[in-house]
Amino acid sequence: MPLSNTLILIVAAVAAVAVIALIALAIRKNRRSRHLRDRFGPEYARLAEAAGGERAAERELELREKRAAKFHIVDLSEDNRRRFSDRWQTVQAEFVEDPKQSLADADDLLGEVMSARGYPVLDFEQKAADLSVDHPVVVQHYHAAHGIALRHRDGATTTEDLRQAMIHYKALFNELAGVAVVPAPAPSQAHAAE
Repeated sequence: MPLSNTLILIVAAVAAVAVIALIALAIRKNRRSRHLRDRFGPEYARLAEAAGGERAAERELELREKRAAKFHIVDLSEDNRRRFSDRWQTVQAEFVEDPKQSLADADDLLGEVMSARGYPVLDFEQKAADLSVDHPVVVQHYHAAHGIALRHRDGATTTEDLRQAMIHYKALFNELAGVAVVPAPAPSQAHAAE
């Protein structure tokens, strides 16, 4: 076989291997993206928008997964669950008299629940990032409540905004504390007509 034919075969083989490698890389990247999108749901979309694209969001979410893999997350004991639930009831009752303090107390209580579960409790951004790994849907409530609390600090909220913040905090509390949520019964037809 002439040298030119051998060279052509070698170049063709190298090109074929390169094409196969690129296809395999694209499939792997697609699977990774799908995994992150499925696992993080709305947090993926929120982060992609905030970070300026899917690649940046995926890098951040992969870092979160690696960080969270080192945590030892546990369920709350029944005693802790009951104690935290009692404290949550107090925080909610406090809302009527002092909404601002109630919001601060709700945030503090959530930090305590996170700590008891094994999450590191640092600043808000790190807490939210850590929570997003195991609770990607409910962490959206944390972002919303925190945003309202910041606007309230600047004097830019209404009582309804503060009420919404408490609802968001409650959804996160229920998820983290493992509190069963019983949906309110639908209004009966007789009540609906009144």
